[in-house]
Amino acid sequence: MSDTAILINTAVAVLATVLLIVKFKVNPVIGLVLGSLYLGLSTGLGITKTVETITQGFGDIMMEVGLLIAFGVLMGSILNEVGAIRRLVERLLSVFGPKYLPYSMAVAMSTVLQSIFVDVLIVISAPLARRMASKIGPMGTARLATAMAISLECGIIFMVPGVGALAVAGVLGVPLGTMLICGLVLVVPTVILAVLVMSFLFSRGFWKPARDEQNVFDEQDYPQSSGNQIQSSGTTPGQPEPPQGHPGALKLATDQDSQRETPLLLLFTPLLLSLILIAAGAIAEIVKINNGVLALLGNPVVALLIGLIGTTIIGRKDLGQKGLDEAITGGFKDSGQILLLTGAGGSLAATVAAAGLGDILGGFFSASAVAPLVVVWVIAAVLHIAVGSVTLSAITAAGMLAPIAPALGLDPVLIALAAGAGSLFMIHVTSNTFWLLQSLLGQTVRGALKTVTVGVSVASVIALGLVLVMSIFI
Repeated sequence: MSDTAILINTAVAVLATVLLIVKFKVNPVIGLVLGSLYLGLSTGLGITKTVETITQGFGDIMMEVGLLIAFGVLMGSILNEVGAIRRLVERLLSVFGPKYLPYSMAVAMSTVLQSIFVDVLIVISAPLARRMASKIGPMGTARLATAMAISLECGIIFMVPGVGALAVAGVLGVPLGTMLICGLVLVVPTVILAVLVMSFLFSRGFWKPARDEQNVFDEQDYPQSSGNQIQSSGTTPGQPEPPQGHPGALKLATDQDSQRETPLLLLFTPLLLSLILIAAGAIAEIVKINNGVLALLGNPVVALLIGLIGTTIIGRKDLGQKGLDEAITGGFKDSGQILLLTGAGGSLAATVAAAGLGDILGGFFSASAVAPLVVVWVIAAVLHIAVGSVTLSAITAAGMLAPIAPALGLDPVLIALAAGAGSLFMIHVTSNTFWLLQSLLGQTVRGALKTVTVGVSVASVIALGLVLVMSIFI
């Protein structure tokens, strides 16, 4: 088959997948598999080869990241239940003060809390941001909303064990230790610079409180989370605190006592230990240290398993066995959807590679790394605008460019980071994250377009620039 025909059929497959998901509301997993089937058959792979490629692509990425995603989400679910996020944000306020809260909150969410399912993290942290907004000045809502939007999305797609980072690394075969180190190097300056740029714009009149905010919350509300449900001291949001002697008040007091008994650092120690072990394993591999124990403990699966076991032990102490079981059940529910979507994205990426698109695109680029990195960013950005899924757009874009990486001498981690950066561009009304941040932070739609759409797009462009700089050294 001619190169032109392969390019046309690949474009049709991707566009058809987007239309199925957006226009006809087909489940993304089904849409991805249908797009893979069309691409394989239309490019001459044949029925048997097409099906084998789809199933192998699904299996390969599950082999790479399946357990990692499950372990990361389960850790996040337990941390959510024990109230670790609320306590962390309060500690950041006390340590860094109101002036630097948006920056410290953004760095913490993008580096430490990325294992928590993003919707749950929004539900937990949004009430805290609302309460603290008034403490950092008239632009408090705008700055904290932007910091949350930027850090949540960047953490998921750049930082291990964020589900997006794991998925893209799996598609490209990037070692998790390398993804962790390079993601950390990228995400911290990205979120700080993006929040700084947006804060400057807000201070120059970009934010209009009268038109961009809606005061629909009672400051007495202090929701916490149990699984995916919002609770407020045993009542529904907006209701008064339960009187003394009420079971809800007793439960709140018990929860607070329990949380005081467990130091905040101890709650996060297992997760931090996992990340340190993964990074140590990657560094040992780079400097060629052959140590069996370090190789075992630094393996991402083993490291995250150690983190999960430690988090489970600590969680049982605070939650009891029943509460721990509920947290794990909720984590399995969240991870199932992510695993299927990631696997189906891997199927499409494998089919694109088998169709020969990589060899064709390789001829269009010089040995320079700039052109393919910009192209993968653009592809991911366009897909995200259409579909509204950060993970899906990053996986698809990375899969299309992955085959040309060896021919160009381009490290796959750069493609992973560029695809992740592009997938952040123009988060808008097709995204559930957009509506959660809009409603839970008391913004109008106009306000959310500024804090979420513009804010995360600024981060997307900054991240691309930093990836291009990194390409000089990697």
